[in-house]
Amino acid sequence: MDALRGRREPVRPNLDSLFALPSAAITMQIDLGLMPTGVGAVCFRAPEGKAFSELEKEVRDLLDADGGPKVQASADEFGYDWLTVRSDPPDLSSVVTDTHAVNTSLVQAGFGPQLLCSLFTFTGSESEKIALVYLFKRGTFYPFAPAPGDKVRNNVLELRVRDKLQGELPLEADLSRWFALWDAPGFETP
Repeated sequence: MDALRGRREPVRPNLDSLFALPSAAITMQIDLGLMPTGVGAVCFRAPEGKAFSELEKEVRDLLDADGGPKVQASADEFGYDWLTVRSDPPDLSSVVTDTHAVNTSLVQAGFGPQLLCSLFTFTGSESEKIALVYLFKRGTFYPFAPAPGDKVRNNVLELRVRDKLQGELPLEADLSRWFALWDAPGFETP
């Protein structure tokens, strides 16, 4: 009946697709000269209440327990919260594992609808910066490349990355969903 009414079931996110990032990073390194920075972040809208704040503390304590750099919490100008993980030296596999743990913990606790995206940053020659962004509600990735200047995107680089990663990651086909994430964690100078 839903099909007759024009309703479609939303795409279910497949968080395990995050684990395809390390192999995609090899393609990006070899074909495009883009290297992982060792930074990943999870973006969500934190609901009010004790249950969520306790879960967020548990997740941060879990990720901080390995003795690596502390998880950084921040908020953006739109009211979204970010948990950022870093590895030094850059180790994309451990960053993917940590961000997967954050996403999974939030979903299992019933806070999946609050998740917006996860991102993983890369740098290249000529100060190119790019992130692979995982849209939680779509279950897809897209590249976001801020160019030097005030709120300018490097669309050519974004499309080159998309073309190289076809078949390696589930990519977002609808370019109108390739949202700009200006000033997202990972693009700042550490």
